[in-house]
Amino acid sequence: MTNRRAGISCKVYHGDVFLGDAEAFPTTNASGVKVQPLPFLGGNEIRIDHLSPPSERCPPLSVLQSINPFAVLCKVQAKSVAEHPLRRLYLSCFSEFRSAVVVTGNEELHLVAMPSKVEKVSCFWCCSVQAGLYASCLGMLNLRCLAIVFDLDETLIVANTMRSFDDRIEALSRKIDGEKDPLRISGMSAELKRYVGDKDFLKQYIETDTVTDNGWSITPQNEEVPPIPGVQERITRPVIRMQERNIVLTRINPENRDTSVFVRLRPAWEDLRSYLTAKGRRRFEVFVCTMAERDYALEIWRLLDPDSHLISAKQLTDRIVCVKSGLRKSLQHVFQDNVCHPRMAMVIDDRLQVWDDKDQPHVHVVPAYTPYYAPQAEMANAVPVLCVARNVACNVRGGFFKEFDENLLQKVFELNYENDIVELPGAPDVSCYLIAEDCNNLQNNNREASIVEGTISSETEHRLNQLAYPVDEQQAKHQAQLNHSSTDDEMPVNISSANNKKLNMEVGQPNLLASSVFVSVLQEIGRRCDTKIEFKFTNGNTKELAHSVEVLFSSERIGMGMGRTLKDAQSQAAENALRNLARDYVSFIGPLTGGMGTEINKNLLGNENGFLKDNVDSQDTAKKEN
Repeated sequence: MTNRRAGISCKVYHGDVFLGDAEAFPTTNASGVKVQPLPFLGGNEIRIDHLSPPSERCPPLSVLQSINPFAVLCKVQAKSVAEHPLRRLYLSCFSEFRSAVVVTGNEELHLVAMPSKVEKVSCFWCCSVQAGLYASCLGMLNLRCLAIVFDLDETLIVANTMRSFDDRIEALSRKIDGEKDPLRISGMSAELKRYVGDKDFLKQYIETDTVTDNGWSITPQNEEVPPIPGVQERITRPVIRMQERNIVLTRINPENRDTSVFVRLRPAWEDLRSYLTAKGRRRFEVFVCTMAERDYALEIWRLLDPDSHLISAKQLTDRIVCVKSGLRKSLQHVFQDNVCHPRMAMVIDDRLQVWDDKDQPHVHVVPAYTPYYAPQAEMANAVPVLCVARNVACNVRGGFFKEFDENLLQKVFELNYENDIVELPGAPDVSCYLIAEDCNNLQNNNREASIVEGTISSETEHRLNQLAYPVDEQQAKHQAQLNHSSTDDEMPVNISSANNKKLNMEVGQPNLLASSVFVSVLQEIGRRCDTKIEFKFTNGNTKELAHSVEVLFSSERIGMGMGRTLKDAQSQAAENALRNLARDYVSFIGPLTGGMGTEINKNLLGNENGFLKDNVDSQDTAKKEN
């Protein structure tokens, strides 16, 4: 029971209306440190600014714990049962799942009505959160909605201008001239041919506003772009969409033909897009974070979301985030207006190191889209890359809200005013359910490995691809059937994994799956190297990270991880160990796939497409970190 003698007397107001007298008592946070009460008081007053929106299913404490765990500053209780205005406030908050909000600068303090086993007076817990964050996250939690952040170039699309086509063609031609290996010459020549073919399409579009494909002349459709207040006026662009080829030609500035762009859309984007808003349900709030120039980014996203189903026109300026050269991407920057909390967000990107370290656990890394460099790599697995991303998003959402419903909500309803803060349940975090496909990491880290075309038999090519990207064909067929039939993420969804052939993922077992994937891959590497893989378990140093695991390879530590459970810690340790071993594994499969040297890759990445910002420094930094 709270000790009244330690409390601080205060007066409670709603605006300028006096509600009654109360006392505030200090609490002990999750680290065992006593929190001094009422840092928000001016003259021992609590001035309530407004009440939070009512909730259909989420009591305020569950929302606050989700976005700022264990942030209870103090406990407040009325001095008298007879104080009717304060009692009415308490009953209103308690029955309608609302909180009384005190605004102090960039922070909100929420008075949460709590039931009491002992006290007969109105009792509150006072929790802190960034201003505006509670309302936006409450809406998402009520709708069972999370946030998803997309990168653009080489994740969802590949775009080229005439300048970037010329740069890539010139670099490849020089490379071919200096190459002696006939297999590599054949592979690079096939890549060169694809660049030249698409450059010819773009040249026709620039010069004549038409494209001739297999004898058919295709003319552009004038697509009107709605104006974005304060950003651009209403404009009309001549756009050619070749849907059967996933190709779009557009012009960033309709008055300047030199801003024409040839865009290849990644296969299966429609599958991922339709999942995000299927059946009229908004499963994810969508954001974009890119290193591209803003006008280019806005147009590319318009091509991907032409009907503005994922991001409305009025949201574009806030949700398309362009990062300056030399800076890392961060979820804090994406959500700078407190529209979401990073704990509730996942990222789809082809590069991990461009993100802040603290955000990297939230990134699902997909292999870079390389339609010129290795076109058949996109179909190396029976399940397209973006369908895997869709499945990952589906299971992240399922796992997050399973824990929210069955752990956080259930335990919050059992709490009373007298409970200690340390008895609060743990909060779900998207990073706990994000399963990084090991085949994706492998492909992404081995971007220099080309698949040779034209000089080897189909059987030989099939065997080489099997060795580089092993897939159980029976499991792949079963997976494809599941993906075709699955329409709702309330059902378990399976994820195909290149190195864990018979693994099925269920929404209710995310930690078990993660551990199984990474551990099984490590064990397979150990078997091939005739080396023992050992896991060493120790205690962590905080309540949130209660367990620590080290991975030993020939008695040498190659990775470690921490987590709330042993499985979480083991999974993180195994994943980190795989990253540390990735370079050695890539060097093993590189010769098998006829890898190209790094020189051309640096040239191509440095040039980008003419609309991307100069991000060579950040790319070099990422490579050094790898």
